[in-house]
Amino acid sequence: MENNSNFRVNLKSLTFSELEEFIAGLAVEKYRAKQLATWIFKKGVTSFQEMTDLSKSLRERLETAAWISTPDIKAKLKSKRGDTVKYLFGLSDGQAVESVYMKHDYGISACVSTQVGCRYACRLCASGLGGLVRDLDAGEIYDQALGIEKDSGERISHLVIMGSGEPLDNYRATLTFIRNIAAKYGLNIGYRHITISTCGLAPGIRRLAAERLPLTLAVSLHAPNDSLRDWLVPINKRYPLPELIAACRDYARETGRRITFEYALIAGVNDSWEHAEELCGLLSGMLCHVNLIPANPVAERGIKPPAKKQVELFKSILEGNMLATTVRREFGADINAACGQLRRRLLNE
Repeated sequence: MENNSNFRVNLKSLTFSELEEFIAGLAVEKYRAKQLATWIFKKGVTSFQEMTDLSKSLRERLETAAWISTPDIKAKLKSKRGDTVKYLFGLSDGQAVESVYMKHDYGISACVSTQVGCRYACRLCASGLGGLVRDLDAGEIYDQALGIEKDSGERISHLVIMGSGEPLDNYRATLTFIRNIAAKYGLNIGYRHITISTCGLAPGIRRLAAERLPLTLAVSLHAPNDSLRDWLVPINKRYPLPELIAACRDYARETGRRITFEYALIAGVNDSWEHAEELCGLLSGMLCHVNLIPANPVAERGIKPPAKKQVELFKSILEGNMLATTVRREFGADINAACGQLRRRLLNE
């Protein structure tokens, strides 16, 4: 994103090829782009004067033509268990987005946002309560992961693009971010350790499949039929389940990657035996796995999770129909870790 006050470009928002073009425009050797990328994306340097393997004259030209965004932590909340930290990152225009650090047995996972707010107004999510404010650029997304790694002092091994916003609605910036963070000049997070979530943008799923990247696709399903999903996830009216599931089957077939279907269980809404059986029929024969999520309470939406016994019953029905199923471990309920909750709370204070 450009700094509108002086029209300098934020180098952290560029693809590597764009960075090479930028360097070429300064009449500098092409290999300097790799040095610059390593300083920016791996080492997290935000001052050109710290780039000691670049000549003084080049650093001066960079100061004139470009800038590098900096992670700006406005708030941080740590869960009582210590396995989850919720961050609120400030942006240059005064907006803010949320990110989450999560400690697992297999490593450290970071969950990042791709938009300020969201246009899709899913009933399970607090992010869309105020609508979409704007897209993030690739650098603003990258700063969340970089900021978490620097603040925690621990290497991020897994990345989840499942924070505020719809990643496939901000496609170019999201893919630029993914390619940069997976690169050796970046944080070197393997593509197979990156999960990208969508509420169901079928054309975006097909576009992502064409990238041929071994990413994990997570689809926020939440309902086994169109009438219920129309209410829970309104984008379903544009891309109903037959179209969405067809795109998902094609994605699994083209990439060879197992799709994760996120299914938030809401007491008295989508958690019955009949819903479980219907879900089994919908996903029959697909390379997939279902992640059951006892819904995060969202007071404004009237959302409540079912009893633990009901969750286990639902899971047993899916497993009995040969669907790989897990129940998501709860992270950070005591620190407003669900999407949009911390930002809304602080904005309303």
